[in-house]
Amino acid sequence: MNLNFLKNSVAMFIVIIIALLIVPLPTWLLDFMFILNLALSLVILLLTMYIKEALDFSIFPSILLLTTLLRLGLNVSSTRSILTNNGYAGEVVKTFGEYVIRGDVVVGLVIFIIIVLVQFIVITKGAERVAEVSARFTLDAMPGKQMAIDADLSSGIIDEQEAKLRREKIQREADFFGSMDGASKFVKGDAIISIVITLINLIGGLVVGLMGGGDFSSVVSTYSSATVGDGLMSQIPALLISIATGMIVTRSASKSNLNAEVIAQFSSQPRVLIIAACVLPMLMFIGFPPIQVLILSAMLLTLGLTLNRKTKAALALAAAEEIPQPIEEITSEVSYYKNLDNVYGLLNVDAIGIEVGYSLLPLVDEKSGGNFLDRIVMLRKQFADEMGMVIPSIRLKDSSKLNPNQYEILLRGESIAVGEVLVDHYLGLAPEGLAPENTVDGIETIEPAFGMPAVWISDDKKLRAEMAGYTLIDPTSVIITHLSELINRHAYELLSRQEIKNILENLKKNNPSIVEETVPTIVSIGELQHVLKNLLREGVPIIDMEIILETLSDYAPTVKDSDMLTEYVRQSLKRTISRRFSSAGQMKVLTLDTGIEDAIIKNIKRMEGGAYLTLEPDMIQKIVTATKTQLDKVRKLVSEPIILTSPVVRIYYKKLLDQFYPNINVLSFNDLDSSVQVQSLGVIKIG
Repeated sequence: MNLNFLKNSVAMFIVIIIALLIVPLPTWLLDFMFILNLALSLVILLLTMYIKEALDFSIFPSILLLTTLLRLGLNVSSTRSILTNNGYAGEVVKTFGEYVIRGDVVVGLVIFIIIVLVQFIVITKGAERVAEVSARFTLDAMPGKQMAIDADLSSGIIDEQEAKLRREKIQREADFFGSMDGASKFVKGDAIISIVITLINLIGGLVVGLMGGGDFSSVVSTYSSATVGDGLMSQIPALLISIATGMIVTRSASKSNLNAEVIAQFSSQPRVLIIAACVLPMLMFIGFPPIQVLILSAMLLTLGLTLNRKTKAALALAAAEEIPQPIEEITSEVSYYKNLDNVYGLLNVDAIGIEVGYSLLPLVDEKSGGNFLDRIVMLRKQFADEMGMVIPSIRLKDSSKLNPNQYEILLRGESIAVGEVLVDHYLGLAPEGLAPENTVDGIETIEPAFGMPAVWISDDKKLRAEMAGYTLIDPTSVIITHLSELINRHAYELLSRQEIKNILENLKKNNPSIVEETVPTIVSIGELQHVLKNLLREGVPIIDMEIILETLSDYAPTVKDSDMLTEYVRQSLKRTISRRFSSAGQMKVLTLDTGIEDAIIKNIKRMEGGAYLTLEPDMIQKIVTATKTQLDKVRKLVSEPIILTSPVVRIYYKKLLDQFYPNINVLSFNDLDSSVQVQSLGVIKIG
């Protein structure tokens, strides 16, 4: 029963507000409603001070409407009571009127008018403008924020669930500030109508009182007191709500509430408080009261000195923590390497390594606030989820050989890529069709992962770039994206036999029989490694190890060629391959002419150790030229061209093409699931 009451309390509250406009209320109930209005306004104001960001109080626009309606309903009820009860509208109105007027009608009216003007001209007008600008900026920045989320998702910084939550937050922000832009008009209209109601109360009260036979002075005293009391009782809650409106539209996302941040930011510069304390006594020379000035100056000086001592103590403690602990000094390099274990330590080669220049150290150092290691953890999680393989440990180190802004990615100790990032900039990718007047100045560069033209944009131009539609990527994301692309490209080189054993041990937890029956009885670890490397080399996930082992157990007893075994495994993984290389159930491809396929089939030479292609050099040149011509034609239509061949030809054509274009996807008809719709963009044929 209580739960149902709470669920319907808002609806009941709205019904009560409407009743205030129609049904006369007894004065005791009117007093209660006035006090409720004041308490509710105070609670709302305090809420806006303790939230961290505007969306924490996302129902504020609706609350703004409800409180405005409540005040209007109370104004109507109190006006009715004033005009019908000889100026009496309850003890609350009477107390406010007598306390403020203090026997002087003019003073009471002046105070009331000042409060209304402060609310209308200062607070409401400012909040309305801030809400309008926030709504426009939020809507303009939505495309850039969406693309930034997509960039983080594709680089593995966030997962699908986090991306969904961020998109929802962007939409909620746009809805909230759009609603606030309109809801702020309620407060403005409330201030205007309060002046009108005050005039009605005063003029109407004088007319009713004089018609009732009262003398002019007593009528003016009675109704002016009631009018001012009613107006103040309405405007003070309205003022609190106006302040809350300004507070929430000027509140940006932060790590703490307003109270904590004001204290933290004011106390972060104790020198300012000391300077202010020294300047204040100068006011005594122009006639300011010395006692008050000296008290305030002493308070500021004491607070400034106290905060200054605490700041110095904190810095000293931080410096002490950063001092490296003394280590045992090696007096002789020769004596150190007399131990053979230390010599063998030089032979270890890291699977993946990243070396950075000294300017990039804050990005990779956790003590400096860098989150690079956390991003690698998320990249490892995403890669395992997509490809079925765990990225080995990545060694990070600084290098004096690199330029300050450079980084180098190593694979088994050898460099495979060098990039450059600017720590205090964002990498901006301009949208297609960007008008020249909307371009943002910066340092032109090439995006390292995909080779796209880009520009390094400074932090002060970030907002302008977002509004122009640029996709902005922070320096850490640039390195992570580059690393992710290289790992995808070289995943087959990272697949060690130890990693395969780890994968098999993990599979044994759910399906021990398939592992025990297949490895090493039918397929050795080495043969399995060769098949898995073939799959990874062409971007095929190996996450479904059960299907892979079952297929190998079926064909490995009779087929000894690991390349052919890979083709059988690909056929078993056709749903996975189709999903990876198709978009929305569709696949745009180039196909091979039957003449090229026949030429390849006729020149396959089979040996005991496998099969290879024996085409003449002139024929190879013609096939490669025809392939390049068709690829150039479709690159504007598809970002990653796919060539579709017959199952017999695929492996040999792929090996031939890898010598010239190693990153082209070549699939066979057996690799495609029946649900995929294939659209041919052209035929590769020799003219």
